[in-house]
Amino acid sequence: MRPIKDLVRDCIKVLKPYSSARDEYKEVLIEEMIFLDANENPFENGLNRYPDPQQNKVKQALSKNNGIHRKNIFLGNGSDEVLDLIFRAFCEPNKDNIITLPPTYGMYSVLANINGIEDRKVMLSTDFQPKVEQILSSVDKNTKVLFLCSPNNPTGNSFSTEKVETLLQRFPGLVLIDEAYIDFSKQESWANQLRIYPNLVITQTLSKAYGMAGIRLGICYASEEIIQILNKIKSPYNVNELTQQKAVERLQDRERVAQEIASILSERNHLSIALEEISFIEKIYASDANFILIKVDDATKRYNQLIANGIVIRNRTNQPLCENTLRLTVGIKEENEKLMKGLKDLQGY
Repeated sequence: MRPIKDLVRDCIKVLKPYSSARDEYKEVLIEEMIFLDANENPFENGLNRYPDPQQNKVKQALSKNNGIHRKNIFLGNGSDEVLDLIFRAFCEPNKDNIITLPPTYGMYSVLANINGIEDRKVMLSTDFQPKVEQILSSVDKNTKVLFLCSPNNPTGNSFSTEKVETLLQRFPGLVLIDEAYIDFSKQESWANQLRIYPNLVITQTLSKAYGMAGIRLGICYASEEIIQILNKIKSPYNVNELTQQKAVERLQDRERVAQEIASILSERNHLSIALEEISFIEKIYASDANFILIKVDDATKRYNQLIANGIVIRNRTNQPLCENTLRLTVGIKEENEKLMKGLKDLQGY
């Protein structure tokens, strides 16, 4: 692969980052500090001060849970901000390109279009695995990032370890592995391989397994060099104080999170078995995520029927390789039972 410094946009290399008041302040051992540096309202209400721009308490909790140094962690306002910053740091508009593997998470292409970056799509195989040689043959001197979603959305499967290793070894740019659903998978996170692959970028989230979709917190694990580049271009206070507080609370409640994940996995197994009884379901795809992709006789018809019965799922029939498929998120037991009743009632219609 190319050195990281050669992948960075020229304007970012010479950029002098904005220095916020709290970035300049170095903490000292004085019990009560008087803060007159950031033009804040001085009346204390718990939120009148700007949040920690480096989110140190959240990073400390993540570091403790996952054994990854804080220097290798970047936090964003949802994973979408992290992904957008990757584009802005490494991809020159109207010049560079990325590679995505449809069917996959749609925001990669949206962000490419927003940033004026060519999206070179290399379709997954029929068993939803990366076509390694085809990916590598699509690379040119302006290819900057390969996006791998594993476990993949909307298919639910994890990518072959061997194929991912080959891509990490041979792809000349950044290899970004989106692990939004990794907590539901039997595979280990690729974050354990950061020391081996300097071009590896991992994104995760608190929105799925941790049940914190409402606080919008995205996580990035990467080399210290990449993290420094992202810190250079992020907004000064990109993660708000309430988000940081809730994230720390949830990250410290590891036992409850583990119980919820176990419950979701158990329900996913029960749901997969129960779906086999539905006559119009033609295929149930194996899942490493908190959802199940199914192939039906007429996805749009079944989607509309369920909506009419108050059950909202996702119609994925317009995605490549996903004709007549529906994506079902695993709910709590009562929700899954209502889904199954709704599906059974549609048989014969």
